[in-house]
Amino acid sequence: MKHKTRTFQDHLKENLKDTEFKKYYQQEGVKLKIAFQIAELRRKRGLTQTQLARKLGTSQGNIARLESADTDNYEVSTLERIAATMGKTLVVAFR
Repeated sequence: MKHKTRTFQDHLKENLKDTEFKKYYQQEGVKLKIAFQIAELRRKRGLTQTQLARKLGTSQGNIARLESADTDNYEVSTLERIAATMGKTLVVAFR
C-alpha cells in the first residue's frame, strides 16, 4: 500500500477551509507584507534600523518589531511617517 506524502501546500489548503484559521492566516500575511516593505525601503535608502529610528523619533527596537511583523498594531500615523521619511506615499486599499 502506497502512502501519499502530504506537502505543506496540502496541509495549508486543508486548514484554510477553517474560517477562523483563514482569518488569522490572512492577517499574518498582511503584517508580513508591511514588514517586508518597511525593511526593503530602509535597505534601499541605505539606512540602518537605528538611523531610521532616529529620523522617526523612535527606538531601534520599535523598527525591528515593525520589520519582523512582531506587532498586532501597525498605526497609520507611524506608517505615514515612515513613508514620508522614505520619500513615499502610504496607500491603503480595500479589495
